[in-house]
Amino acid sequence: MQTLRLALGERSYPIHIGAGLLGDAALYAPYVQGKRVAVVTNPVVAGLYLERVQQALAQAGAQSVPVLVDDGEKAKSWAVLDRVFDALLAARLGRDGVVVALGGGVVGDLAGFAAAVYQRGIPFLQVPTTLLAQVDSSVGGKTAINHARGKNMVGAFHQPLAVIADVASLDTLPERELRAGIAEVIKHGFILDLAFVDWLEANIEKLLARERAALEHAVRRSCELKAQVVAADERESGLRAILNFGHTFGHAIEAGAGYGEWLHGEAVATGMVMAAELSARAGTLRREDAERVKRLIARAGLPVKGPSLGIERYLELMQVDKKAAAGKVRFILLDGIGRAKLRGDLDDALIRESIAAALQ
Repeated sequence: MQTLRLALGERSYPIHIGAGLLGDAALYAPYVQGKRVAVVTNPVVAGLYLERVQQALAQAGAQSVPVLVDDGEKAKSWAVLDRVFDALLAARLGRDGVVVALGGGVVGDLAGFAAAVYQRGIPFLQVPTTLLAQVDSSVGGKTAINHARGKNMVGAFHQPLAVIADVASLDTLPERELRAGIAEVIKHGFILDLAFVDWLEANIEKLLARERAALEHAVRRSCELKAQVVAADERESGLRAILNFGHTFGHAIEAGAGYGEWLHGEAVATGMVMAAELSARAGTLRREDAERVKRLIARAGLPVKGPSLGIERYLELMQVDKKAAAGKVRFILLDGIGRAKLRGDLDDALIRESIAAALQ
């Protein structure tokens, strides 16, 4: 096991990465001993890992109850959130209770938001079981549900007590979900670490083949990079916005196609192609580097062409992006491979051309 630490003062927490961690009672004990715990998960993950986690919680001295939610992006809704609250109340979880988010990014976002607002906030643990959640959504304290007009529009910053990332859980991950997670791994390299991009280009087949050493390195390096950014800008007032590279376009794809039709990582992958194209047209990225972005995403088996929503629909959906300021959409552009910046002064014609190029 390797342990990183996200430095946020009194809200600092460990990120444990390794194989076989789901059933390690010692990792849960400091946070749950003598407490009542609600394990929020979905039926798929529950069938694979719930019993193991509940046994570990019992060994750690906690009483736990399962809270099952729908599978997929559509679970991030008011209706499902209300059902979680019903379950927490039925389980008599008090302010000293703990929520355990066992699953992928949807479960983590939903359970984290429930914990953030239930009885004005109770602690929670992130136990991510997908690659996307392990490298991105479980780290940094962003929690949310979706709104019909935009993804993650209702949420809160609520840091977990700890992240327990068991890479052995990736053995059971469907191929499509694995590739979606690789999109977020690639993103971290494009915005922060040229050397990591070089490594990814040399090892992408190992990741797709689920070689344990390659997966552990990808998870660790992604968490290191994200932790550095979050520690410097917890609430996304500046630097942290770069972590949304590809997401302005990607969130529009998810909302426009209908939540769940495109996996988050698939939409972000195409969004990164669009953002790289926009960077090239804006003069911040060499054309050959924009092609390099597209080539690596394609090698990961991810989509590089967006759905035909229509350019006007893309523009409409992007207007509700959380990075928008003074009514103007702002984009994360690459300033070379491994460097990124936030721009809000882009001409509409460039944006339209970039979307059109990615639809061809």
